[in-house]
Amino acid sequence: MGATRALPIRAAQAQSDPRMGERSFGHPDAAVTVTEFFSLTCTHCAAFSRQIMPEITTKLIDTGKVRFVYRDFPLDQVALTAAMIARTLPPERYEPFISALFASQDRWAFSRTANPTEELAKMAMLAGMTRATFDATVADNGLRNAILTAQKAAEDKFHIDSTPSFAIGDKVRAGEMSFADFAQFAGVAS
Repeated sequence: MGATRALPIRAAQAQSDPRMGERSFGHPDAAVTVTEFFSLTCTHCAAFSRQIMPEITTKLIDTGKVRFVYRDFPLDQVALTAAMIARTLPPERYEPFISALFASQDRWAFSRTANPTEELAKMAMLAGMTRATFDATVADNGLRNAILTAQKAAEDKFHIDSTPSFAIGDKVRAGEMSFADFAQFAGVAS
């Protein structure tokens, strides 16, 4: 019985923590809202971010057709740490930081010679985070649990089991998409 009581408390903590607020871009009144569930160590998510997202931004988000929402879905401890750091940055730095992490994923997530945490610290400092804030963030079990609770809720609600996955309302699609596939999924003309 104690475990079932802990989940609502964690959910309440997640809702009250401003770091767990929605991270999105695009016009709030866009006709379509697309949610991406991603892991910062997913190579497919990184490819989508680098290759497809710029065109989506230019043709669909900047034109007011689509609002894009990011949802953390870390597949490993390194991705979870990176998500915690991104969420601690001011909201206006979130999307650029996520894009920078995807663009340099091979240097911080998969380098055999580098310490991922130290590489993330360097990137966080470039984004304006102090080392003290970085260290406190990495040690913040409340934030860690809030992200994992939100991930579990996505698994339960949308049956997400891989990244990237995209949702529009209750409609979900897993896997990388071309720009044309994304526009068709979103039901918008480019």
